[in-house]
Amino acid sequence: MRFPESDAERAWSVSLAVALVALVGGSLAFPDRVYGGFVWHYFWGPVYADAHSASCAVWDGGAQTLLYGASECAAASGIVAEPGYTLVSEAGYALTLVFMVIGVVFLLRRLRVGESYSFLYALFPFMLFGGALRVVEDANDAVAGAFVSYPLNALLISPVIYFTVFFVTLASLLLAVWLARSGYTDGYDRPLFALGAGWLTLTIAYLCVLVVVDSNVAFHPVFTVLTFVIAGLVTAADYWLLTRYAPGVLSGTGFAGVVVIFGHAIDGASNVLGLDFGKELGLAYDLYPKHPVNKFVVDVTSQYVPASVTQLTGDAWPFLLLKLVAATFVISLFDDQMYEENPRYTVLLLVAVLAVGLGPGTRDMLRATFGV
Repeated sequence: MRFPESDAERAWSVSLAVALVALVGGSLAFPDRVYGGFVWHYFWGPVYADAHSASCAVWDGGAQTLLYGASECAAASGIVAEPGYTLVSEAGYALTLVFMVIGVVFLLRRLRVGESYSFLYALFPFMLFGGALRVVEDANDAVAGAFVSYPLNALLISPVIYFTVFFVTLASLLLAVWLARSGYTDGYDRPLFALGAGWLTLTIAYLCVLVVVDSNVAFHPVFTVLTFVIAGLVTAADYWLLTRYAPGVLSGTGFAGVVVIFGHAIDGASNVLGLDFGKELGLAYDLYPKHPVNKFVVDVTSQYVPASVTQLTGDAWPFLLLKLVAATFVISLFDDQMYEENPRYTVLLLVAVLAVGLGPGTRDMLRATFGV
């Protein structure tokens, strides 16, 4: 069945075109202010610096300079971009994510897929794959001589990696749909899950090879085991509390809501283990937070919680509680009516909510597991 372009699809396409014209046109007309001060400063500059394992990159009238010392970065006179995220870039990614989710809904409608929660379960290994693929770049920085150099390694750095994983997932979805409609499988969900598991297995296998061939990459499986155990326990506790005292929270999502909470528990647990107990569990040093929210929580905890307490519990444990509360609250916003009126959009929103927890959580877990 072929669908004519709807007003909503047309409006989405026009909005995308307007945004691209504004960014490209503004960058050409005002390169220092629009491109250098916004696009490069918050989005491409951090990727460029990270891809070269630099402390920062400096934009000065079109010239890009890589600096490798914190003091040099602090003294630089141009626009300085450091690897990692800022509140501006995270807000930009969030808005882009919501916008692209709408576009993907239109795509799924034309493919006639994604209307049940089985689609979320089928995409679960792709979210693990996205986090694992980012660790390939972390490991690439750690090995003696990069296996993947610039510009190819930029495909593994945020935000470019989001597009990399998206197109891998899209290609896998198209293949799974083709297999189902050609009669090779009963549905597209299971082959899609299998393809995601295959990509994840290949990525983990590559990291395991690095453990064998380079001493800078190690193997500490205790982090993965403990992350899943802790996440499973706190998710089970949250589920028990919800079913006993607030059964309406999961009424709109059922088991899919539990999966989303578990994904965010992975994020919280991996941060607690890597940031506060890295050395105790075998690493040479505790890991450092990669996101502004993580760092903010750690800073606030260390400032207001007595040192006698944080010496035992660490500074990152409130982040696990924050992830559980936030995920549970978001799940409570989904109800039966929302699903009945627009099932594909509802399922895809849940996929997005799960991805923003499980993807970074997998990265933090595997960073610790492979000591990078």
